[in-house]
Amino acid sequence: MAKTIAIANQKGGVGKTTTAINLGASLAAADLRVLIVDLDPQGNCTSGFGIDKSTLGDTIYELLAETAEPNEALCSTALDSLQLLPSTPALIGATVELLEAPWREFRLKRALESFGQQYDFILIDCPPALGILTINALVAADSLLVPVQCEFFALEGLSELMDTLRRVQRSLNPRLEIEGVLLTMHDDRLNLCSQIRQDVRGYFGDQVFKTVVPRNVRLAESPGFGQPILLYAARSKGADSYLELAREILGKPLAQPPTHEPLSLGLTS
Repeated sequence: MAKTIAIANQKGGVGKTTTAINLGASLAAADLRVLIVDLDPQGNCTSGFGIDKSTLGDTIYELLAETAEPNEALCSTALDSLQLLPSTPALIGATVELLEAPWREFRLKRALESFGQQYDFILIDCPPALGILTINALVAADSLLVPVQCEFFALEGLSELMDTLRRVQRSLNPRLEIEGVLLTMHDDRLNLCSQIRQDVRGYFGDQVFKTVVPRNVRLAESPGFGQPILLYAARSKGADSYLELAREILGKPLAQPPTHEPLSLGLTS
């Protein structure tokens, strides 16, 4: 059975899509069968694999609407063992339509269960919101990976995300756990990045991955060429970081979310 990881943070621009694409590619490079689910109506993960959204037939929207079979929506990528469930702006409709739908929180879970033993890992790229799409991802997932950008407002919203995680655990998915918190866009030259790193590690402890994704030009460029960093610039620091993250995930036990006081938005002095 596949291990399913939801990649979520309600703050945009923190590296969710970059992580989904490049972690998926790194796992596929280890000869693992990987499915990436683009659950963001912006469809950046789909574009990041060089897929023209205007040419798509069935997508994740049709799966959530239960008007298509899951295998009919799959897209191949340049990596043989990595496939994608694509997204288009039509997915915006699901955020409204699912509100009145029966078993609305379980639509994605039911769709992914139909793949059975087809994959080793399923990665879900969530939208920057804690709405019905992200709830579907958390219900379908075994664990949650939280990318956190090393910048001043990085900690905003993490308390709400952890509260959402605990509510989903209590009522919809008791097996859901934290995969880890991933620091992204880190710049060793900036004191602010070191302060953010210290604050996040102070709150989440060993739930923070040892791997830190650097701010890297090649990593930023690769989606524009429709390629994961392993194909675009295999010898870059960005590629090294996601390979290291894949190795860490393959050997890392899961953890429960923090139960102490809500996360402070201030920086350490």
